[in-house]
Amino acid sequence: MRQISVTPLQSRNPEPISPPAHWVGNPPSSFKNPWPSFAKQHGLADVLKTRFGASRNFVPVPETRDELVKVRKPDWGRSLPDWQQGLKATWLGHAGFLVETACSASTTRVGSSAEGEKEARGIRILFDAVFSERTSPVGFFGPKRYTPTPCELSELPDVDLVVISHNHYDHLDIATITHVYKRQKAAGKDIHFFAALGNKQWFLNAGIGITANEVTECDWWDSQKIDIEGVGSIDLTCTPTQHFSGRTPFDAGHTLWSSWVVEDPQSNKKLYFSGDTAYKATTAATACPVFKQIGEIFGGFDLSMVPIGLYSPEWFMSNVHCHPEQSLEIHKDILSRKTIGMHYGTVRGGLSAQYEDVREPPQRWQACCEKEGRWGTECGLCDVGETVLAA
Repeated sequence: MRQISVTPLQSRNPEPISPPAHWVGNPPSSFKNPWPSFAKQHGLADVLKTRFGASRNFVPVPETRDELVKVRKPDWGRSLPDWQQGLKATWLGHAGFLVETACSASTTRVGSSAEGEKEARGIRILFDAVFSERTSPVGFFGPKRYTPTPCELSELPDVDLVVISHNHYDHLDIATITHVYKRQKAAGKDIHFFAALGNKQWFLNAGIGITANEVTECDWWDSQKIDIEGVGSIDLTCTPTQHFSGRTPFDAGHTLWSSWVVEDPQSNKKLYFSGDTAYKATTAATACPVFKQIGEIFGGFDLSMVPIGLYSPEWFMSNVHCHPEQSLEIHKDILSRKTIGMHYGTVRGGLSAQYEDVREPPQRWQACCEKEGRWGTECGLCDVGETVLAA
């Protein structure tokens, strides 16, 4: 078994205070968005107004896939030139990505469950992957995917690290976690999970055998150095984002939400994964300040994944989900050299489905990027199953 070691590094927090502003209580019993850009938390009355209000404009998903995101069989970047030297990410749909770092010069050849793979490789990190048909606590009700996965779970390559942005069902999927963990352990291979504060207990209570020393829980700005024997090393930092959490009506805010930064010393590249985030509520006067902080602290990014969908209606969703024009502002704030839109084209939101044409997010993202001359150079989209190299 190749060993995975996790070593805490100095916090990257630019404004350390005790207790942190996003904690509720000390130690925290729950968490909050501490910026004016959040404005307010919507209550049950707003939820009911959104779900059943007269302003709904439901547009069905097109019956053919001609106007929907394309799906291709992933090759995990093997068809790209010099793929072993680059930091890369394969989109699995919605917010799911398989990220692979560049191969270290000292990397040994490692096998994989992926058929035919015997070459040297980098560290593999699975972000927010969901392979279930529905993003809900039950399999017979709730948001259902309208775009298939690009591969079967069994076709995923070996995964070293699983990183979760928050515990909503469209980002934390018990079926995916179970399969990946049990497959790795059955093959005698190590695996490690990373999530923000309060989420560790979910992994331990999942009933699949995950142990406490296989999960690292992080606060915002916590950094870890991760060494994987015979493969390489990365620095992983948990960074802030404007969102919320909860898997039931009774645990809202009990666990922390986050974005993540990967620094790959093999390629000297940096990756930003936003998870779910807003930029500025419609009633707020200022944007969330953390994106500029993240850009300044890390000096920009060579590849970023930022959400562009599930933002309607904006009066209700804008404090937790950004729209495409705001996604472009995030791209600029974090000083990204290459940003891929995500969080669209796979599953409809429980509320936004009543308002948002599934074809609108990518069209709106392209239009605003083209208007500023950034489309195809700094900003873009990819197919489900496609691998994108860092700039």
